[in-house]
Amino acid sequence: MTPLPTSETDLLRAAYAAFNARDIAAALALMTPDVAWPRAFKGGFVEGPEAIRAYWTEQWSEIDPHVEPISFAAESTGCILVTVHQIVRALSGAVLADAQVAHRFTLTHGKIQKMEVAVTSDSPPL
Repeated sequence: MTPLPTSETDLLRAAYAAFNARDIAAALALMTPDVAWPRAFKGGFVEGPEAIRAYWTEQWSEIDPHVEPISFAAESTGCILVTVHQIVRALSGAVLADAQVAHRFTLTHGKIQKMEVAVTSDSPPL
C-alpha cells in the first residue's frame, strides 16, 4: 500500500466530517450520481444519492454512529482503504459498538463511487 495524494485524503476526510455532522447534502456532493453505499447494519447496498439520504435518515433515527479516520492507504487495485475508529451509540447514549474497522473506497473523477466495509486481519470477529 502506498501513500495517497492529499486531494484524495482531503475528499475522504470531508466525507467523514459531513457524515459525523449529519450534513447529508455536503456528503452527497462528494459522491458520483451512481454511488453505491453499504447498508452496514442491515445488509446489502443502496445506490444513488437519494437512496443514501433515505438510508442515513433511517439509520440516524435508530442509532448514533460516529467514525473518525485513522489512516489512509492506496491498494494495488486502485481502491483506498481507510481505517476508522467507529463508535455506535444507542439514541439513549449507551455504547453499542466501539471498534476499529476498515472502509474501502472506489473513487472516480475525484468523487466517491463506492464504499464497502472491508474485512482485514485487524477486523473484529463477526
